[in-house]
Amino acid sequence: MAESIELPDEIAEMVRREAQVQGRSMANQVEHWLRIGRAIETSGRLSGSAIAKTLAAEISPSALTAEEHAVWMDLFIEKMDKPGPQEQAFFAERRQRLLGAEFDAS
Repeated sequence: MAESIELPDEIAEMVRREAQVQGRSMANQVEHWLRIGRAIETSGRLSGSAIAKTLAAEISPSALTAEEHAVWMDLFIEKMDKPGPQEQAFFAERRQRLLGAEFDAS
């Protein structure tokens, strides 16, 4: 039985771009990634909890296996690409106070 789910806009766009590159429908791309994620979690070679703990800075990336480190790095880069709530608030306040938030010519 098919079921619809809502994805955040940035996830849907990521799926859309990758689906185009891979020649898949969006549904097939999501299914593909879900199967890969499930295989990783059940492989016994990768620890999802170790990766999560590393992302939360509870353990060092050097404690991960090479495969776990590769997954962690992808997730880390994805997280670093998006501002957190504190960064958003900081820059919103600077914009409101007309202080700017970027380099000028000098």
